[in-house]
Amino acid sequence: MANLNPAFQKTTVVIVILYVLSFVVSFLIVYLLIPPLGRLAFRLDFVDRPRQDTERKIHREPIPLTASYAIFLGFFITYLLFARDFSLETLALFAGGVLLLTIGTIDDWYKTKGKDFPALPKFVVQIGAAVLVFLSGNAFTGFINPFSGDYVSLPVLLQFILTILWIFGVTTVINFSDGMDGLAGGLTAISAVTLFIVALTKGQSASAMMAIILVGVTLAYLRYNKAPAKIFMGDAGATFLGFILAVIALDGAFKQATVLSLFIPILALGVPIFDNIFVVIKRFLKGQAIYQADATQVHYRLLKAGLNQKQVVAVLYLVSVCLSLSSIILLLIET
Repeated sequence: MANLNPAFQKTTVVIVILYVLSFVVSFLIVYLLIPPLGRLAFRLDFVDRPRQDTERKIHREPIPLTASYAIFLGFFITYLLFARDFSLETLALFAGGVLLLTIGTIDDWYKTKGKDFPALPKFVVQIGAAVLVFLSGNAFTGFINPFSGDYVSLPVLLQFILTILWIFGVTTVINFSDGMDGLAGGLTAISAVTLFIVALTKGQSASAMMAIILVGVTLAYLRYNKAPAKIFMGDAGATFLGFILAVIALDGAFKQATVLSLFIPILALGVPIFDNIFVVIKRFLKGQAIYQADATQVHYRLLKAGLNQKQVVAVLYLVSVCLSLSSIILLLIET
């Protein structure tokens, strides 16, 4: 250690402190905002009530649906405070987040009235948020040829299609995974930790900062969302978390990626991705609406198999950790 350049040591310490502070501040903002937002939800009657007509409603008491606003504020306040990144990409990320928060709030409001919001407006807004990210310059542009070492740049149209599919897909699968106390938040936290390690390894500070902040906000949310949950983030929060995860992967793991490393973010998000691919295929074969929520996700199937909520969440956490470790092994092989 004594042989290291003192300037390098100092820079490293400063960077570590920034990441630690980002995590702590994001955690505290969400942790402190959730209780008053929960009380506000009851005053506004913005709560998710149990419904007898659906097997997806597991809770037995009204639960506030306001955690999404704490998560949104915690993420962006911390990111702007520590990253000081006021670029076009950040503006697109913020605008996309606002769009998802808005349409998600409308969807959640419908749920409080025992109604279902149409899928088409949500689809249009989620695509719109993805388009904003692409137009800001954050996109999947290509990969490194493993044989020649040359960078293969994809046609712009294909860049657009793949970027939109990735962002929309991750946004959707995280939302669909939000069906059990602590599940979506925990899976997001595990994926964010993995993407943080990937970003650090690749020297991508912006995506590393976003990832560690996402870990902070999700862990604070889990403090109130673990079974039995005291608050929900609703569609507004779940789609926002998925959106941010997708952008972190685009800005980090997918940049200058080799063919092998393309699988790193897919494995990091493996549980919701693979589960929902299975669900979509099953719905398609049965002629059912692909986007319509039901109880075919793996967490509902495990619940029907006899596991309780905590056991289901623990099993899926374990699988997610294993897939994340696999993605890190791929990263080590690549480097």
